[in-house]
Amino acid sequence: MRNTAEGEAISLTGRIEKLGVTTYQYGTHVINANGKPYVLKSSAVILDTYVDKQVTLRGVKVAGYPIEGGPELIEVSEVIMK
Repeated sequence: MRNTAEGEAISLTGRIEKLGVTTYQYGTHVINANGKPYVLKSSAVILDTYVDKQVTLRGVKVAGYPIEGGPELIEVSEVIMK
């Protein structure tokens, strides 16, 4: 993974999990990559398909996040099974 500015492409590898109750109110799933959580959403990929699976995903950071002390929000465009 590389550091990116908002809106730039990002690639993350880890296990996708369904997002439970949080203090922040955005995203549907979460992935932990390099010891850091990232919240996910997608209009292109059905993320539930990949819950509890090790994947590499590609997407972009959503501008204006993080908020409410939460993690960065990623709009996922592609998921690749490991």
